[in-house]
Amino acid sequence: MSRAVILTVLLAGLVVIGTSSPAWAAQLDAKINPNSDSSPFSMHYLKTVFIEYPNGGNLFDELRGKEWTVSGTADSSNPGVQDLMKKLNKKLSDDGSHAKISDLNVSYEFLLKGRNINTSIDYKVLLEGTLSGYVITKDAQKTLVDLGWRGMTVNDEINIDGVEINIPINMLRDQEPNVYAVFAGTEAEQVLHRPIINADFILEQPLTNWHFLFDPTGINVDAGTFGLDESISGFVVSSWTMGESSIREGRQVERVFTADVTADQKYTVRSVQSSDQANLAMIGFGALDILDGLEIAGVTPTPPEGYATTSTGDFPIMIVYGMAGMAAIAGIAFFIVSNRSLKNEKIGQQGIDPSRLVGYQTSASSGGYQTNRGEAQLRDETDYQQTRSVYENTAPQETTTPPPTTANREEAACGCAASAEMGSECDCEMQGSCLCDASCGCAAEICKENAQSMS
Repeated sequence: MSRAVILTVLLAGLVVIGTSSPAWAAQLDAKINPNSDSSPFSMHYLKTVFIEYPNGGNLFDELRGKEWTVSGTADSSNPGVQDLMKKLNKKLSDDGSHAKISDLNVSYEFLLKGRNINTSIDYKVLLEGTLSGYVITKDAQKTLVDLGWRGMTVNDEINIDGVEINIPINMLRDQEPNVYAVFAGTEAEQVLHRPIINADFILEQPLTNWHFLFDPTGINVDAGTFGLDESISGFVVSSWTMGESSIREGRQVERVFTADVTADQKYTVRSVQSSDQANLAMIGFGALDILDGLEIAGVTPTPPEGYATTSTGDFPIMIVYGMAGMAAIAGIAFFIVSNRSLKNEKIGQQGIDPSRLVGYQTSASSGGYQTNRGEAQLRDETDYQQTRSVYENTAPQETTTPPPTTANREEAACGCAASAEMGSECDCEMQGSCLCDASCGCAAEICKENAQSMS
């Protein structure tokens, strides 16, 4: 029962973990079409700030039970969004990329929730737009695509409709001036001044460390019968994924920055960001390369003949097949050795030949109940002392009465004659004297002595 409960709990945990969506600091999703002048992308930025007051104090009185939300959306016609596009494109240019953001929509949401021991502020900013200018050169065989635009970062303030969306402490300045006054000029202000719109880590992680796969569905003859998108018809789709914490990609952990503030009480400020994640898809087969320090992909409609890859990048497929073959050979060798060992072992009957045994019943009845217990015994007496029944040592010994002699059956002048019929000739010997005359044939030694003395 306990094992079943443990398995149920583990299964439930796996289901919860497998179906929950993690909160990433920066999450990029883009699908690049080298045959088009522009392609869509989206970038999520998330950060959480905790203000802790375990000993109470003025911040406890100010924030406990308080809750508010600031949210909004804007498109590229908004002056604040235009300013954001300008600063993002400058950052891309500084990174060496030729790509530009030609259209952009911004959504933001800031949520404060006060509790008894801390207050949390969740910052969420979503950028959805169009990327253009990523094609470097193109000919009949190959297209070179710029991939150095991944670091979409802005370190300055971004104001959209009077709301500053990039520097976390500015939200406290505008919404909670009493809290801001406690943190202003302290180490906590430096922690809260780190920008939200930051994807530098996605750019710093080389694409060669990302997981690579390609989907050949588009080049199947009957792919069109399944409603395949025309944009990938006749092409494979390459995919690069970043976000796994491993030896190859490096250990990725959440980024936590902490600062203590001493005012009327000691307060702690923590800024928490999870590790970044990115999913980049490209129509065609993309082979990574570097051009003047810029990461690029050489894209062809189909993979080179004989090319095979795994999710770990350019790991040769023949090595994978070779390792599987070695495992199969080792398994076969194991079974051969085991089979030979079994054949070498002595098999068959290892004890007494069953044909030499005979069974007999050893149980006794009690009233109307009879058990079926029994045991086996050798037909002959060979090695009898080693195989004899254990019941012979414990069964009660029965007194055997020798058959009465001829003299016993005669009516002689023998004091034991009367007891001879009952098999108790030993009475004379037990009494220490003989009551018999010389004609008595009593078997008792004392009677034999008496008979000899009277003859």
